[in-house]
Amino acid sequence: MDGAHRLQSLATSIPGLTLFRLPVHADSRGWFKENWHRRKMMDIGLPDFGPVQNNISFNAERGTTRGIHAEPWDKFVSLAAGRIFGAWVDLREGPTFGVLFTAELTPGDAIFVPRGVGNAFQTLEDRTVYSYLVNDHWSPEAQEEYTFLNLADEQVAVPWPIPVEQATVSPQDRKHPRLADVRPMQKKRTLVVGADGQLGSALRKAFAGDATVDFAGHPQFDITSVESFESVDWPHYSTVINAAAFTAVDAAETTEGRTAAWLINAGAVAALARTAVEHSLTLVHLSSEYVFDGSAEVHSEDEALTPLGVYGQSKAAGDLAASTVPRHYLVRTSWVVGDGRNFVRTMAALAERGASPNVVDDQFGRLTFADDLAAGIKHLLDTQAPYGTYNISNSGLPVSWAQVARDVYRLSGVDPLKVTAVSTAAYAGPGSAPRPRNSVLDLAKIKGAGFSPPDASQRLVEYLLARETLAKG
Repeated sequence: MDGAHRLQSLATSIPGLTLFRLPVHADSRGWFKENWHRRKMMDIGLPDFGPVQNNISFNAERGTTRGIHAEPWDKFVSLAAGRIFGAWVDLREGPTFGVLFTAELTPGDAIFVPRGVGNAFQTLEDRTVYSYLVNDHWSPEAQEEYTFLNLADEQVAVPWPIPVEQATVSPQDRKHPRLADVRPMQKKRTLVVGADGQLGSALRKAFAGDATVDFAGHPQFDITSVESFESVDWPHYSTVINAAAFTAVDAAETTEGRTAAWLINAGAVAALARTAVEHSLTLVHLSSEYVFDGSAEVHSEDEALTPLGVYGQSKAAGDLAASTVPRHYLVRTSWVVGDGRNFVRTMAALAERGASPNVVDDQFGRLTFADDLAAGIKHLLDTQAPYGTYNISNSGLPVSWAQVARDVYRLSGVDPLKVTAVSTAAYAGPGSAPRPRNSVLDLAKIKGAGFSPPDASQRLVEYLLARETLAKG
């Protein structure tokens, strides 16, 4: 046994397959090693994969050969005794399908094998003990998702130290298909809940053509229903996007509305968070600038929560629940405009009728067009940006609601002076919810992640042109 060396990770030719060199402390009595150390290994590239089961394979004789098995979970492989020649083949759908990586492992080595990468080994010493952690429980149903490759496949051509014909191999492993007949393992799926609202419709467009994304509106998945949660086969998913929310700000101040707001915006989010933690999912949750009181002119991601009304309070509670998920994107947005009812559509309809609305001029923010919000969410997922909270709205100068209304009138060919600017105090009626004065979100973090939201004023022009074109048929 070699002496101790520094813990290190080494990339391989297969994406996600990572080799680790483990410090082994040896003396006359034997040796000791830290076989798995979550924090240290995460610091050098091991995903926080959440193992739930530990399996050990004892191999009595040199030449025992097992594989090639691609399983529907991640695994962390190491040795307690002996030596192996390991072979890993990417059997996931994608450009690296069929790529081979080989290495010799001793107790001073370990390897992280992502879901869908075929795993095989051949023992080079008698009494080899092969151990692995996995992040899902084995079951007969799970075994149906395995993908296999023949150990003697001519195309991959694993250079076994002991030819397969002379090795100890199970009859089942000898029957596995050649690469040309292998069914690639599909990547885990994404579930979008609340998929029938403005953002849900935009997400449908953003992920159009991606067969691994499932969309569920309220009839398909009620986020307040235990039965809905129990109906989903969560191990098939890696990500859930929560686009569902109770957004009736004034109605939330009523007895019935308060109950609904807390049930949907807080209680259901807590249930999603528990599910995400249990199944190691990435949770994308949509929040609002209403979690702030609006006293700051620009809201950063780390500003303390200071909600004014019931809607904002329920959203803040949902934020706290979502932030407990290790893999989360908490996306705060404001003034959303998309398909369906929204402020811009309402003002355009009023302009067509020649109406003269009163619109508040002492609340300031930026519009967020749902298509751009959806594109920002997709960017975070596609680039695997660091988890955490991100503000996403369109960019440009902050404006008041009255200014937005006047811009809609002007772009609709109607005199913008028909819009009368009034204060919030003058506009608010009995039962109106308090609203933040300033809704401007700091966009530095999302821009730093590589996504630059387009200017809101240009998007407003495009939105109204698209609406006009649609109306003309």
